[in-house]
Amino acid sequence: MVEITRRVIILEKTNLEFENEGVFNPAVIAEGHTIHLFYRAVSKGNHSTIGYCRLDAPTSVAERYAYPVIIPEYDYERHGVEDPRIVKIDDLFYLTYTAYDGINALGALAISSDLKTFLKVGIVAPQINHKEFQRMVKSAPKVTSKYFRFDQCSEQLWDKNVVFFPRRINNKLVFLHRIRPGIQLVSVDKLEQLTTAFWNDYFLNFSDHIVLDPHYEHELSYIGSGCPPIETDAGWLLIYHSVQDTMEGYIYQACAALLDRDEPTIEIARLPYPLFGPEKEWEISGEVNNVCFPTGAILLDGELYIYYGAADERIACASVKLSDLIAELLKNTSKS
Repeated sequence: MVEITRRVIILEKTNLEFENEGVFNPAVIAEGHTIHLFYRAVSKGNHSTIGYCRLDAPTSVAERYAYPVIIPEYDYERHGVEDPRIVKIDDLFYLTYTAYDGINALGALAISSDLKTFLKVGIVAPQINHKEFQRMVKSAPKVTSKYFRFDQCSEQLWDKNVVFFPRRINNKLVFLHRIRPGIQLVSVDKLEQLTTAFWNDYFLNFSDHIVLDPHYEHELSYIGSGCPPIETDAGWLLIYHSVQDTMEGYIYQACAALLDRDEPTIEIARLPYPLFGPEKEWEISGEVNNVCFPTGAILLDGELYIYYGAADERIACASVKLSDLIAELLKNTSKS
């Protein structure tokens, strides 16, 4: 098994009104010697905004704002902006998040040229109800029956964990998203193509877009996109989360897979065990117990630093030597 180093707790909640319930699930991006961290900040009543802090080393906070930098502005996000991820494509930063209106949870996007001001593009996930999704997907081959199980309070299909690849692939914008229980992929020339007609065709050929479905015991409930994919010589390294339903409740763990560089719907390898899961007291006990939820990663001097939400209350960091992780993954290829 690959060796993981637990680093430190990076951030904890404060008495400030916008983050007095928890801080977790950060988007992370390095620009030069500066590491920018945009995190989900939760106030009483489970209302989420996005806060900001600057790191001058992987685990050293240099500056932290006393106010949120992204807040709900539109009806589709009136209850919260949640779980950001961020990449830079060409000259623009793409920050994705879950827009929550109190009933529906859908992937949304904001863009920036300077990491200071963000323009909200809107919802990029499909807006479809369960019955329509079920009707179209049933005609697609090789779709597990778990896609037809719905335990949400909304009639609309939840589509979360939107994560962009950090460059165009075959000249297309590519992002992952999550309709339970698996991870799917979207590829478009431009975002304006995400029309109702596009999604109708997408769902009629749904199996072609599935990247990963649950396979191992620790991910049998469902899985979801985590950190933005990292390009390596062996393929796209995807750090994702898995969910396992146990007698003690759900357990969220960080996992790893490799995807083909040119056709990322092709799985090259996947670890048959979690990369890391709740072990420390601050991962086991919190607002939601037993949660390690990875959402951001940076590579520095061959070390991969993974930032994650711990028990839905704080932000922590773990690291692994990239070469060791790739070597371990290649022992577990889809052909082995």
